[in-house]
Order: sequence, then C-alpha cells, then structure tokens
Amino acid sequence: MSLALRLFTQVMRWLVQPVLATSSDPGKARRGFRLMARFLRVPPDVLHLVDRGPVPLHWISVRRRNADWVILYLHGGGYITGSPVTHLGLAGRIAALTGLQVASVDYRLAPEHPAPAALEDAKAAHAEILAKGYPPKRIILSGDSAGGGLALALLADLCARGLAPAGLFAFSPWTDLAMTGDSLAANEGRDPLLPVRRMPDLVQMVLGAMDARDPRISPLYAHFDHPPPVLLQVGSVEILLDDSRRIAEVLRQAGGEVTLAVWPDCPHVWQMLDGYLPEARLALLEVRDFVARLRISALSARQGGS
Repeated sequence: MSLALRLFTQVMRWLVQPVLATSSDPGKARRGFRLMARFLRVPPDVLHLVDRGPVPLHWISVRRRNADWVILYLHGGGYITGSPVTHLGLAGRIAALTGLQVASVDYRLAPEHPAPAALEDAKAAHAEILAKGYPPKRIILSGDSAGGGLALALLADLCARGLAPAGLFAFSPWTDLAMTGDSLAANEGRDPLLPVRRMPDLVQMVLGAMDARDPRISPLYAHFDHPPPVLLQVGSVEILLDDSRRIAEVLRQAGGEVTLAVWPDCPHVWQMLDGYLPEARLALLEVRDFVARLRISALSARQGGS
C-alpha cells in the first residue's frame, strides 16, 4: 500500500464514510458528489461534447483518438447520484490512455426514476451508438459501482439479442441488490467508504416495485449467452468484493473469459483518484492493456476471415 493510499483511506474513513452513514437525502448526496468531483483531475486536451438526444450522451475524447471504436461508460453513484460530469476526470483518463472516445450515459436516477429506468436508458444509449454506425463488436461496455452492475445487466441483454460487444470492464461493480455476499459482513469493518447499515435504505430507493433478484438490476442472476471478454477490478477490503467474485464465476460458467483483479487494500472505485494514487494509475494501465487486447483480437479475427 502506497503512502498516498494509506492517507486517502484514513480520510475516507474519518470524513466521507460518516457522511454516507447518516445521509438519506438523495439531493444532499448529489450535491456532495458534485463537490467532491471538483477535486478529481481532468486530463489536459480533453474534448467534451454533449449529444442531447432522448438519452444524453457525453462524448469524451483526446486529440489523438481512434474514432472507429467507442467505450460506452455508465457512471456510478448508487443509482441515486453521479453523472457524466462527476465522472469526467475518470472518463477523460480512460480516453487518454486507450486512445478511444468515451460515450458517457446521463441515465435517469432513483428514487425519482426507480429500476428499470437506468437499464432502459442504457439500452437506448447503446441503440443511439449503433445508429451512428458503430458495429456491436467495436463497442466496449464499462462502468463503476452501480454503473458497473448496469453495464453487466446491459451485457446480458445485448448477448440475448445477438448484439454482444467486444468486451466489458468494470470497477467495483454492484451486481447483487439482494445483498447476499459474504463480504458484506466480512469487510464491514475494513471498507473505508461504504457503510453496510445504509445499504438496505439505498436498495429500497433504487428498486421501486422490482424484485432485488431481477436480472435487470442485479446481473448476478442474469443469463449470459456467450459473453465476450470481461475485466473486473475490485478492492480486497470492499464490502462489495463478493459482487465481483460471484459475477466472475457466473460469466465463466457461461463460457466467458474473465480477468478478476483483486487489488490489496484498495477502496471502492479507487480508479477515480488517478493523479493522486499510484494504485489508480496502475489499475487504469491494466484497463488500457485490456482494451488493446480486444482491438488486436478483433483485427486478427478480421484478417483471418479475409
């Protein structure tokens, strides 16, 4: 563990987690998230354009980019907060490292719009990208936390419809709103960010009338038809550690190739702290290499078929 990570972990434990443990107001949570996002560095030379269609798409890229591929990004925030703006720094760094443009989805939030509103918006955003001429195999799904779970729910839907993407990467995905993972108890005293006791309240806001095991919100219970390669990154101290472990096994049982990277002592979605934590940069470099392998594999397949 780097000294920077040790310090940030303590700051989160002392300052951020107590706020999350006592706040039940989505409006307050959104204001807090926007305030925090001001401290997340956006790389230089990032181009940020907003396509205000039925579901707004924020197109994020750097000067040198491959416009033939796109990363569809779904932000985290427990389905009740967050936006492409709060995640602009992370999306910009992904764009800079991979050389691809990122389409970040401004999906509707709970409790005003409970499940399955977020998935419906994600599907609509994917359809918009297809309509712009991107073939399914040049789209990469991605997301963090709730957005990572949403990306996996979208993956199951696309595979069922014969629209499987090139691959998917997710940071600390929330895949089981039934909250049955053993790590909820095992890591309750170790996770420096997420308070276990507030999770039932959050789940209630998100679900509306939907069952917690509905695969449209909990992809742990989804069926994946020949899934593409997947990279999952999660911290060893997270209460949601088992959400990644178990979805990895579900994908493998479906015949998928899964890389599950468990990072020692890293907190929930530490990748957002690139520019502050060396562990964040190393994790994003792993994403860069994963994306590069997907593109090389696609090129090899195309050459082999010619």
